[in-house]
Order: sequence, then C-alpha cells, then structure tokens
Amino acid sequence: MTTGLADFFKYNLWANLRLLDACAHLSDAQLDATTRGTFGSVRETLIHIFAGEEGYVQRFTGKLPTPRLQELAPFAGFDETAATSEDVGGSTDRDRGAMEPSQVLHLAYQGQSYEVSAIFVLIQAVNHAVDHRSQVATQLGQQDVTPPELDGWAYYGVMH
Repeated sequence: MTTGLADFFKYNLWANLRLLDACAHLSDAQLDATTRGTFGSVRETLIHIFAGEEGYVQRFTGKLPTPRLQELAPFAGFDETAATSEDVGGSTDRDRGAMEPSQVLHLAYQGQSYEVSAIFVLIQAVNHAVDHRSQVATQLGQQDVTPPELDGWAYYGVMH
C-alpha cells in the first residue's frame, strides 16, 4: 500500500487521540450534552468513533481486537480508551499496509453479504472518524469549550 495512505491512518489516530485528550477534562454534564444534528452526546459519539475503529480492524483483518472497547461500554474511561485506541491504530497500520486498495473484502452487514474493494472501506474508515470528530467539535463549541485543532495543518505542525 502506498505510504500516503498509511499517513492518512496515522493522522486519523493522532486526531482521535487529540480529541479524546481534549474531552478528558469535561464534566459529566458536558460529556452527556447533546446538540441537534449530531450523532448523540459527546460521550456517545466518542464511544461510537472508537468502537467504529474496532469494526474497521475486523473488516481489515477478520479478527476483533482485544480488549474490545465495545465490550467496555458504556465508556471505559479516557485512559483505557486511549490505550486501546493506540493498540488498534498500530495494528491496523500494519494490516492496512499489507492490503492492496483493489483487494476485495467480503463483508456482512445487516444480514447481507457484500463484496467491496478495500479502498472503499479505507475511505469510509477515515471519513467516519472525521465526520464524528467534527460533530464533537460542534458540541464542544456549543458549550463554550474551544475544540482542538484537528485539521491537516495542525497535524503537519506537530509532525514537522
């Protein structure tokens, strides 16, 4: 797989962990607040982001990571979630690196079986996290909490 694609997933992990870190100091009321037009509360959206990452590991490898964040729901806590996410992110970097974008994956969804080129699953994996991180940023802004900068330029600044 091309180096550029692996960089997308390194960025994805960085942004996920940075968002998690930014939310670690929030009160329970802030974590449970919802904003119309978003997935759910900040806490629910964080769980959804990180559980989604596990789902992509399963799609790429055919195995579920251990421990599973989904099994630790409703929310494992910030330290546990960050540690598991780093493990998931590192293992999926290796697994995605061995995958060809044109490789066909056999996926099951809602009782149906699908054949999908790996590139579409890879695109969805990044898009899913970006979309929900943006929703959490909106929720933070609605609570007068400045969200972290998670764009490509912020990542560039950290990497250089």
